[in-house]
Amino acid sequence: MTDSDSDGPGLRHAVLLDYMPHGRADDDRPQYQKSPVAYAVGEVDFLLYEIAFDEDADAGIGDRIVVEPQDENGSIKRLRTVDYDDLSGGAQSELEYAIEDIVTENEQRFVDFYNEAQPITLRLHQLNLLPGIGKKLRNNVLDKRKRGKFESFDDLEDRIAGLHDPKGVLVERIIEEIRDEDLKYRAFVGRETGAE
Repeated sequence: MTDSDSDGPGLRHAVLLDYMPHGRADDDRPQYQKSPVAYAVGEVDFLLYEIAFDEDADAGIGDRIVVEPQDENGSIKRLRTVDYDDLSGGAQSELEYAIEDIVTENEQRFVDFYNEAQPITLRLHQLNLLPGIGKKLRNNVLDKRKRGKFESFDDLEDRIAGLHDPKGVLVERIIEEIRDEDLKYRAFVGRETGAE
């Protein structure tokens, strides 16, 4: 079920968080009427998906699958976006690991958040959305990036005193945006934040 790294342009991928080959436990239909079901998180916009597969689908946790465009002849029968609370317990517990893997595998895309973050209002900056980044640390990041773009998470840590886990705070913010649909400002979830 996993796709190669040579996928074509315009494809949107998601990572499977949980796979239930016999359908959802709360589905009261007879077993022969149930389809395999999975929960996944989008790699670009971090949307959550519930996916119904054909019976002969071969999928597992951590698999990377194409969610758009949907292939009419593919193994996905139905795809819909869901909220965090709709995820299975297994998918919820796997989410942080999947987000961390996505951020690690796309390091430059997320380092560029530090390079390109902009003010939201006169008093609030996108950098302030990250846990632990207040006015002083934000100003330090802005000052250092004027002197040259950040090249990696290690570069960020080396150049910004007080920023001890630049990848971790991004992961924490992404998870917060996924869990809390009432957040006023979003930097990552539900947005095009880079090409795959």
